[in-house]
Amino acid sequence: MNSLVASPSSFHYRLKKIHRKPQNGSARHIRCCLQHNEPNDRIGRREIILRTSEIATIGAVFNLSGTKPSYLGVQKNPPSLALCPATKNCISTSENSSDRTHYAPPWNYNPEGGRGSKNPVSRQEAMEELLQVIESTKPDNFMPRIMEKKDDYVRVEYEFPILGLVDDVEFWFRPGERSIVEYRSASRVGNFDFDANRKRIKALRQELEKKGWASENGF
Repeated sequence: MNSLVASPSSFHYRLKKIHRKPQNGSARHIRCCLQHNEPNDRIGRREIILRTSEIATIGAVFNLSGTKPSYLGVQKNPPSLALCPATKNCISTSENSSDRTHYAPPWNYNPEGGRGSKNPVSRQEAMEELLQVIESTKPDNFMPRIMEKKDDYVRVEYEFPILGLVDDVEFWFRPGERSIVEYRSASRVGNFDFDANRKRIKALRQELEKKGWASENGF
């Protein structure tokens, strides 16, 4: 295979076979080159995610559960959850709001005009509400497993019991005075998810709304 193209067209990979004369029995070398034309500060993060995603997809051909991406967690520069790869099976609050494929708005557990004005809850109380909803909500029969929990961060693996497909979902309570929770939901393998990640987030949000949460600017 001479080239592997990743959509959208702003990124593409090219694998070039470079033949060298054998030296001491050494085999030919393969060099991987990444080209891009996105002139902004997200290039570095996006490159890492794209490259890791492609490797994980190839490696998961015979293992539908895939491998947990190495870039999950709160990113340092800028502080946020990871961006999505170019595939159409991921949504993230870190994306630009103009990206209708990948963007989803964050949540507020003390929204203005709601309980935030009357009976606000603490971050710890909001975290407990979130964990309760995660454990009790199983959209599309995906079974949630809480894999990591910190004071401001939760990582959940959702597994489909029939095929063993696994999606990674993260929630981050952004620091500051505002009661904002960001999230990222992504499939480990494939290019499409038939809106499974968006449906999952919507189902969780609807349950959280019963407790007083709200989406920041509509879904």
